[in-house]
Amino acid sequence: MSDPHLNRHDLGVLGEAFACELLTRHGWRVLDRNWRSRFGELDIIAMDSCDYLVFVEVKTRRCHRFGTPAEAVTVRKRRNLRLAASQWLANGNARGIRHRGTRFDVVSIVVRGGAPHATHLAGAF
Repeated sequence: MSDPHLNRHDLGVLGEAFACELLTRHGWRVLDRNWRSRFGELDIIAMDSCDYLVFVEVKTRRCHRFGTPAEAVTVRKRRNLRLAASQWLANGNARGIRHRGTRFDVVSIVVRGGAPHATHLAGAF
């Protein structure tokens, strides 16, 4: 998956693509990707297999030197993700989509030896 010479942005793009593939293999339906607001970007918005509307933050790293990728989702980042999700919903993006509730997940990806290793944290915050 990863070339050691990829820059951080390209590594993140690959991580998000891998996360989408992982979620769709588990029966999820991706509704939107990389949706931007003044509060930041929502990486993936999807319906899970139990009909929850899930806002998924994807973090991809090459190692755990600075902690797990999920640990990079700080209190400030979580606040901004909640605000961005509120805007996504307020803009009518979920109009006509029946769901049982909303949730925030984190997909944490570490690329070792060119292979991605993902951890999906459902209801991370």
